Amino acid sequence: MAKKKTGHKGYDQSRIRNIGIVAHIDAGKTTVTERFLYYSGRIHRIGEVHDGNAQMDWMVQEQERGITITAAATYLPWKSSEIHLIDTPGHVDFTIEVERSLRVIDGAVVVFCARGGVEPQSETVWHQADKFGVPRIAFVNKMDRVGADFFRVVDEIRERLGANPVPVQIPIGAEDSFEGVVDLIAMKAIRWTGHEEDPPQEVDIPADLMDEVQKWRMNMMEAAAEQDDSLTEKYLESEHLTEEEIVRGLRQGTISGAVVPVLCGSALKNKAIQPLMDAVVTYLPSPEDLPPIEVRNLRSGESVHLDQSPDGPVAMLAFKVQMEGTRKLVYFRIYSGTVHEGDDLLNVRAKKKEKLSRMFRMHANKRERLEEARAGDIIAALGMKSVKTGDTLCQGKEQFLLEPIDTYEPVISMAVEPKNMEEKKKLEEILPRMMEEDPTFRVSEDPETGETIISGMGELHLEIILDRITRDYGVQARAGRPRVVFRETVKGTSLGQARFERVMEDDSGKEKHIFGAVELKLEPQPRGAGNEVAVQEGLSDTFGHHRFIEAAVEGATEALKGAGANGFPVADVKVTITGLEYKPEGSDDVAYKIAAQEAFRRAFDEDGGVMLEPIMKLEVVVPDEYVGEVMGDIGQRKGKVEGMEKQGDRQLIHAVVPLRNMFGYATQLRSKTRASAQFTMSFLRYGTVDDIV
Repeated sequence: MAKKKTGHKGYDQSRIRNIGIVAHIDAGKTTVTERFLYYSGRIHRIGEVHDGNAQMDWMVQEQERGITITAAATYLPWKSSEIHLIDTPGHVDFTIEVERSLRVIDGAVVVFCARGGVEPQSETVWHQADKFGVPRIAFVNKMDRVGADFFRVVDEIRERLGANPVPVQIPIGAEDSFEGVVDLIAMKAIRWTGHEEDPPQEVDIPADLMDEVQKWRMNMMEAAAEQDDSLTEKYLESEHLTEEEIVRGLRQGTISGAVVPVLCGSALKNKAIQPLMDAVVTYLPSPEDLPPIEVRNLRSGESVHLDQSPDGPVAMLAFKVQMEGTRKLVYFRIYSGTVHEGDDLLNVRAKKKEKLSRMFRMHANKRERLEEARAGDIIAALGMKSVKTGDTLCQGKEQFLLEPIDTYEPVISMAVEPKNMEEKKKLEEILPRMMEEDPTFRVSEDPETGETIISGMGELHLEIILDRITRDYGVQARAGRPRVVFRETVKGTSLGQARFERVMEDDSGKEKHIFGAVELKLEPQPRGAGNEVAVQEGLSDTFGHHRFIEAAVEGATEALKGAGANGFPVADVKVTITGLEYKPEGSDDVAYKIAAQEAFRRAFDEDGGVMLEPIMKLEVVVPDEYVGEVMGDIGQRKGKVEGMEKQGDRQLIHAVVPLRNMFGYATQLRSKTRASAQFTMSFLRYGTVDDIV
């Protein structure tokens, strides 16, 4: 329920921190977020993921499974700053939630398990952050767990992620003897009792840790000095920097991406959360610390740079859509300008006007009404009919296009059969809304059976979708077995030609002769290269009629979006228009377009096509005693083990596998290893099983 309207009193952009918390599943992201909220005074009772009452996991499906499914936004005060925080999922099936969150945040806290270290999904989210140039700090969580090893995790961050981790703390103890941390900057030890209401206690650094402390403090000081020429000069002369100089150097290095400050603690045991919150404010950037954003000016067509200033022209990016019945709640990051409730805006993609009738700051699924929002703010708005994920909204004559948000193609599908026609009608109403919320969820109809086919990123993704269909929306439906989404490509080079001649009536009823003839060539492209349409070099000069060439290109482009010889979507095919025939009387755009489509079909039928299936990257973390059994099972599934890495008393197995042989793998892996192994599986490419072996 909306609360009273608020604006921004004493607005100071330098005090804003837009951050995300990202990690491998079960590393403790939501537990960390819950402590952030509690210690900032935003909530007064800590909810736990395992109890199903964490504030940020508000969906029923999240509470039951103890995992985060959808990115949730909140805000909280800390010291003199305001932190806008997005808690993201860790499961690979919901990686789009991480992708679109990283697109709009300014900094990230990456959480690692002190026992698991750099786990498979840790690498995925790290490289997603690399893609957007997001500054990071690392938090080694679960220091109280058996097998916790802070320094091993630091080494893994360096070796596996190619980063420059710089500890600014080291732990006091580990496993059941973990008590607190040594602050290497202030040179003091901090202990916690584990009771949430007890304040941290500053004590002397344990004598037996002093050598280790001096070693890591020197490492930290060197890293700070390297970020600034004046600090480098001072350090070379004196081998000493003040606390303020160390912080200055580390902050510069963090914002530039050259340094990753590393902290540690135990979120579940309420240890070392306050220093992590301090680090967010100290090291991660405010919007004004970041360079101008690159946008495309739609009037001039040129790329320009836009300052992230509240005084500039309005530019805001829709990064998430959430349906509330038939209404959309759209999440925005404002990059430039200031907006007010009631403002008229323009959806640049759709070329449609939208009124900012109501806007809010979000706390999970709760909201607080706003009258005004400025550059740097993350807000939500109701009533935006035309807006989709990735859309840019502007105001007035200035029109810019922000970089859109990438999405992913689904790799698994299943049929959904409603109980009766009434349920079918309800299903047809809700599925488009669910697609608006989730760009990786697709719906189609099987042309042969008429079945409704839903497609997504994995078994868990479709399981959640189906649960929402039946429980949240009350549709009585049953699902078929999951099946992979196939593609097809051509085996080799094939040629096709077609003529289209018809006598048709024009608008006045007069007969009109139309003509078009096209020759084209199909060739396979490298796996993952995508589809392409080209015109043979010199054809434009010899043929001359450019509008008919453009019509043929349009026809070939549409044909690539259809099906190949076996009825599956086409992938990795290059079409080259090699020739056209012209008649002074009758040559027509539509005829060339249709002729190109028919020539494509004939060429594909002649080749016969080859089936492509989803090839997945599989990473299994397994105790040493089960390695042989797990590797043997991968071989039986026609997968290929590509390497192994030692991780403490466990092995990390890297493999590639065909998705069609992996259904039910979670259950079977649990059985084979007595529930001691974990795996992550993500889409790698489309290919054939022959590509694997």
